Amino acid sequence: MDTMKSSLKYFLLCCCLLALAGQYAAAQDDYATLISDATSDDYPDADIVVLFDSMEVDVQKSGLSYVTMHKLTKILTPKGALENRTVIYGYDPLSAAVDVRLVRIHRKDGTVETLPESRVYDYPAPARAIYWGAREKAIEIGRLDPGDAVETVAFRKGFTYALLAESEIDDEMFIPPMKGHFYDIVEFWSPVPVKEKVYRVFLPESMKLQYEVYSGGLLSYVHYPPEKTNRYTVDVNPQAKTMDTPEDDIHPTSTIVTKPGKITYCWYKRDIEPFKGEKNMVSHSNVAPKLLLSTSPDWYAKAVWFHGVNEDYQSFAVTPEVKAKVDELLKGVTDEMEKISILTHWAAENIRYSGISMGEGEGYTLHTGEMTFADRCGVCKDKASMLITMLRAAGFESYPAMTMAGSRIDRIPADQFNHSVTVVRRSNGNWMLLDPTWVPGVRELWSSAEQQQGYLMGVPGGSDLMYTPVSPSENHYWKLTGESTLAADGMLTGEFTLEAEGQSDATIRRLFNRSYRSAMEEYLPEVLYRISPKAEILDHEIWEPYDISKPMRIWVRYRIPAYAAVGGDRAQFTPLLARNLFSHSYMTPEFGTDTSLTERSYGFRMRCSKLVEINEKVVLPPGMKVIAAPETRQVDGEWSTLDASYSQTGNMLTFKLVHDMKKRVYEAEDWQDFRAALVGRMQFTESPVTLQR
Repeated sequence: MDTMKSSLKYFLLCCCLLALAGQYAAAQDDYATLISDATSDDYPDADIVVLFDSMEVDVQKSGLSYVTMHKLTKILTPKGALENRTVIYGYDPLSAAVDVRLVRIHRKDGTVETLPESRVYDYPAPARAIYWGAREKAIEIGRLDPGDAVETVAFRKGFTYALLAESEIDDEMFIPPMKGHFYDIVEFWSPVPVKEKVYRVFLPESMKLQYEVYSGGLLSYVHYPPEKTNRYTVDVNPQAKTMDTPEDDIHPTSTIVTKPGKITYCWYKRDIEPFKGEKNMVSHSNVAPKLLLSTSPDWYAKAVWFHGVNEDYQSFAVTPEVKAKVDELLKGVTDEMEKISILTHWAAENIRYSGISMGEGEGYTLHTGEMTFADRCGVCKDKASMLITMLRAAGFESYPAMTMAGSRIDRIPADQFNHSVTVVRRSNGNWMLLDPTWVPGVRELWSSAEQQQGYLMGVPGGSDLMYTPVSPSENHYWKLTGESTLAADGMLTGEFTLEAEGQSDATIRRLFNRSYRSAMEEYLPEVLYRISPKAEILDHEIWEPYDISKPMRIWVRYRIPAYAAVGGDRAQFTPLLARNLFSHSYMTPEFGTDTSLTERSYGFRMRCSKLVEINEKVVLPPGMKVIAAPETRQVDGEWSTLDASYSQTGNMLTFKLVHDMKKRVYEAEDWQDFRAALVGRMQFTESPVTLQR
C-alpha cells in the first residue's frame, strides 16, 4: 500500500512538473514574441521601452499591504544598456521590507539568464541633510546589449513612510500609522515609453475604498470574491479570457485574479508615451495621469488622527528649560504679533536643518520639543514641533499642520504631504500659519513661496483640506529708483537705490548670507563691470542682510565714462536702470522663464507673486532731444500687467516701468498675458534711446 501511495505521489508530482514546464515554455514563447515585437523603429527617440509594469497590492485588515512588482524592460540603444546595468529599489527598514525574488535577462539570441541572489546588494542609501536609515537594494545586471530585455520581480511589505515606533513582532512594524486604513498614490505617466502599466489591489470587503483618476486616460474594472460571482468573461481587451486564465499570463489586464473575501480593483493604461513637460511648468503630479485611492473617509478623519497621534506622544510638552528660554526671549514684550515673530524666528534660526534618526517617534510623529531643544537640529516637523512647544509655553494655542510643497493636494485623502508647519490661534480667533523651516533670514513668518498650497491642520475635532491664499504682489515689491546725468562726451554719472520686501527681500538676502562676507563687497563691482569695464563705484551701501527688522536696501553712486555712443550731433544709450543690471537669478528669477513658448499645455509657476517698479530720471546734455525710443508697452491681463514708457520734458528723460506678476501658480490660459508682459519688459532692456542735438 505504501509503495502504491509513493508511486501515486511521484506520478502526480511528475504531472505537476510537466504542467508547470509546459506553462513556463508557453510563457517564454510569449515573452520572446513580446520582446521581438518592440523594435527601435517603433520608438526612434527612446533608449528603452517598458513592455509591462505590473503592481499587485494585497491589503490586510490592519492596513498592511503585500506588494508584488513585476517589470519587463527592453534595451533599445547602447545608452539604454549603460543606464540599466543596475536596478535599484529604495526602502526604509522602519516601514518596509523589500525582497528581490527574480531577475532574468532575456538575451537577444533567445537565451534566458537567471541571476543568482549574490548579485543583489543591500546597503545604506546615499543621504544629504536627512539621515533616517534609508537603504537600497541594487541588482547588478552587468553587460547588456540593444535587443536584450531585463525582467524583475520584487516583493515589498509595508508602506513608503517612516513608522512611529519599531515593534518586535514581524509584520506589525509595517502596518501604516493610521491603522486599519490603506492609501496609495499611483502615477501613470512615464519619462520613457511603456507598453502596459497595471495596478491591481485586493481589498477586504469590510474596507470601503474611494478613489479618483486625475488627468484621465485609465481603464479599470472591479471584481468581487469568487463565492459571490459566477464563471464569466470580462471584455477588458480584445483577447479577453475566462477566469481559467493562468496567473502567469504576461498581459496583466488579461488575467482575472480574485482572492477569497477580497474585492479586486484594477486600473491600467496601454501605450504610454513619454511625458513631454515644459519649462517652468507646475509639478507633473498636477497634470499627468495619476490614481489616488484611500479607505480614509475624509480629510477630517486624517486631521483627527494627526492631532491625536502627536498629543498622545506628548510631542509638545513644555519643559522647564523651554519655558525659561521663552520667558527670556519675550521679557518685556507685550504685542501679540511681536511675540509670535520672536518665537518663530528663534525656531527658524536656531534649529539646524539636519534629520537624524532618533529612535521612537520617527515618521508621522513630531519629535518632542524637549528633544529638539536639546539637540538643536531636526527636519521640518521638528522645527514645527519646537515652535509649537514654545508658543504653548507663551500661552498660545498651537498645533501642527501638514502641507505639500511643490504639488497640488487633491480631494482623495491619500498621504499627499511632504512638509510640516505650525498653526497658532490669534486673540481674534483666527488661525495663522507659520513656517520655521522656510523663513530663516526672511521678514515673513509664513513663506509666500508657499501660496496657493494645500494644507491640513491637526487641530482638535479635525479640519478640512485648505489652500493658502494668493499673496498680493505689493507685499513682495522690488523697486529700483535712480537719477543720472549724461554728459556731452557720453559719460554717465548718478546714483540708484534698490529696495525690496517679502520674498523679493528674501532672495536678495540669500544672495549675500549664503556666501562669504567678501562676496558681498565683490558683488556690486561685478554688477557694474557687466555693464561696462570702465564703470567706477564712487560710494555704496548694502544694508546688513542678517538684520530683518527693515526691508533690504542697496544704494550705489557711480560713474561710467563713454557710456553712451557719441558721434557728431547724435548719441545713443540705454538708461542704466532699464538694462536689468541686476540680472542674477536671485534678483530677477522671472528672466529665467522660457518665453520661446508661444502656447502652453500646462500651468506654470514662478517663485512668488512680485511687483517690479523701475524709475529713472536722466538729465540729458543741453540741446539734445529724443528722436527714437522704445514704444510704450502696456499689458493689462488679469494676473499679469506691464506699463513701461519713456518721456522727455525739457532736458529730462524719464523711464518708468511697472511689471506686476500677481500670483505664484498660473493656469495655461494665463500664459499669453504673462509672456507679453515679460517679453515687453525684456525688450526695453535691449532697445536703446537715440538722441540728436
